[in-house]
Amino acid sequence: MRKSVWVMTAALLGVAAVALLSGADAKGQAATQSKSAGGASGASKSATASPYDRVLLRPALLTAKAPATYEVKFVTTKGDFTIKVTREWAPLGADRFYNLVRHHFYDNAAFFRVLKGFVVQWGISGYPPVSAAWSHAPIKDDPVVQSNLRGYVTYAMAGANTRTTQVFINLVDNKRLDDMGFAAFGQVTEGMDVVESLYSGYGEGAPDGKGPEQDKIEKLGKVYLDKDFAQLDSIKTTKLILPEGAVPVKKPAAKPAAPSGK
Repeated sequence: MRKSVWVMTAALLGVAAVALLSGADAKGQAATQSKSAGGASGASKSATASPYDRVLLRPALLTAKAPATYEVKFVTTKGDFTIKVTREWAPLGADRFYNLVRHHFYDNAAFFRVLKGFVVQWGISGYPPVSAAWSHAPIKDDPVVQSNLRGYVTYAMAGANTRTTQVFINLVDNKRLDDMGFAAFGQVTEGMDVVESLYSGYGEGAPDGKGPEQDKIEKLGKVYLDKDFAQLDSIKTTKLILPEGAVPVKKPAAKPAAPSGK
């Protein structure tokens, strides 16, 4: 189990403890489908299809350098929004986000922590095996260059050098987070109205609120959220938009994953 660290900050109603937890990633449901294909000889073969890109099980392979700028379109259950990433603001964070998006890490992930007047947070995979893989792949901190203003995108974290895959969008100017080391790496350029309309009825996560438990999302995946928090909005798919002239990085060859014991 990943240790959750609570970051103390001035929250919505005076001085309150607000958790900006770094997300280990959790992606479960190893849903595999059997398919049969008839060959020329009439013999049939069976194949298994994974609901996620299998290279996501090997974070060490996903270290490509991002372009100086790039955009990501998020297609969600509430509508679309676009984030523009500027690498010079937070190079390590921008590179990590680039690699995650290229391999559709955020597809099927839920906006599990939506606090009006504060942040929208997501980034725990819907598939437990993927979450388990990325929980042990933190990146070092970037210096804070760009402030946490409304619409800016930043990694959640649980202390120094603990950023993995969870990110949040500031719903208001949260400049107090700058001094706490939260380095923004992108900005919502289209669809901020969609971001602000994401379902927020569950409030803060457990144990301080009635929202989802992050550990359970990591262990059980999207099925846990669909069962107990069905009104949460989620990401249908993401699209990486490269600047004109940028050359896409060649996709790394996936290697067989070691048995996880799950």
